[in-house]
Amino acid sequence: MSWFANLKITTKFTVILCVMFVTLMGVNAVDDYLRQESLIVKDATDNARILARQIVETREYMSSVVRGEPEANFNLVPQVVATQVAKRITTGSKYYVRQVSLRYRNPANRPDAYETAMLQRFGREKAAEQWEVVTIGGKRVFRYLLPMTADASCLGCHGRYEEAPAFVQARFPKGHPSYGYRIGQLIGAVSVSIPMAELYRQIGINLKLDLAVVSGVVLLILAAMSFMVHRSIIRPVRSVATSIGNVAATGNFSERLGKSSDDEVGELVGAFNELMEELDRTTRQRQESEDRYRNVLEMAQSAIVTFLADGKLIIANRKAEDLFGLPKGELLGVSIYTFFEEGDAVKGAIETYLREGAAAMIGEATPQRIRSIRGNVTAVEMALSVSRSDHNPLFTAILRENGRY
Repeated sequence: MSWFANLKITTKFTVILCVMFVTLMGVNAVDDYLRQESLIVKDATDNARILARQIVETREYMSSVVRGEPEANFNLVPQVVATQVAKRITTGSKYYVRQVSLRYRNPANRPDAYETAMLQRFGREKAAEQWEVVTIGGKRVFRYLLPMTADASCLGCHGRYEEAPAFVQARFPKGHPSYGYRIGQLIGAVSVSIPMAELYRQIGINLKLDLAVVSGVVLLILAAMSFMVHRSIIRPVRSVATSIGNVAATGNFSERLGKSSDDEVGELVGAFNELMEELDRTTRQRQESEDRYRNVLEMAQSAIVTFLADGKLIIANRKAEDLFGLPKGELLGVSIYTFFEEGDAVKGAIETYLREGAAAMIGEATPQRIRSIRGNVTAVEMALSVSRSDHNPLFTAILRENGRY
């Protein structure tokens, strides 16, 4: 994740918001889909139950009121009436309804494999109803079955052969499996089928509407969060970073930032302003100290120089310019060892000090001879001291003239 760590905060925040949005939408879509599926299956079950009860009640009602009418009009047979009512009710709908029986008379009432299994189960377990989503021919289908049991009115046609009406006997001879029922015995079931593709189509419509609404709400929330984070965090932090860059580039510690809040970001801005104030004060004090030091150097009656361990001059006063015969602009950066007639001895003392922490000449006054750039030789008494700056030793030499040759 090093690539992510190297991104700008704005980019990181945008990426995080996008991931949050996609995740929330994915979770919501899955949850919404499952809820929609559950609700639609429940709705289908309720509708199928109502429809099946209507068919059963129609059949039972016709069985209880008709007498000899079916002999003259076969369409008044209770089963036929119930079947036609089911067709009329479901015309133009996604429901497919029919009556099925293991001992059917009408071939249209012959059960399929699933219905056969359910009828056999009803015969064993006396279940009130059965519904589930099954796969038939590679397609998912909602199936609902409501069992029907024989009552006294049913036995007029489905009881003993000898007691059946003549028109029934004429159609279905003795020994036909549709005879011989007893009261309370399973006689068949109302079967309701719905292709799940029809239900899923409604789920898709509902899901799109829900996702559109939820997406709008989530986008508004994320946009508000993004605005608040940019305004309260990213923008102030960017201002601090810009100011630090300006300070690093110019060395000007007078810059201050406006504090717009008292939260953690406001504390950061306040701490930055306090830091700038302290650095500004420290810088002024150091500048004043350096100015005083330079004034002291310039007023000194002896040459005073400061150099690094390699001899490179970094500070020199006016007397040093006269002694070495070079103006300060040309003198700084030149090795002091080149001006000593015994420069190797001075250099050796410096190296010894660096190795052992002590050496001759350091902290002592020793006679030396200085040769200027013009070749003039001056006898001096050198007082050499050492100090440290940023862990690098600085050597300061006070050269008091004893005479020129």
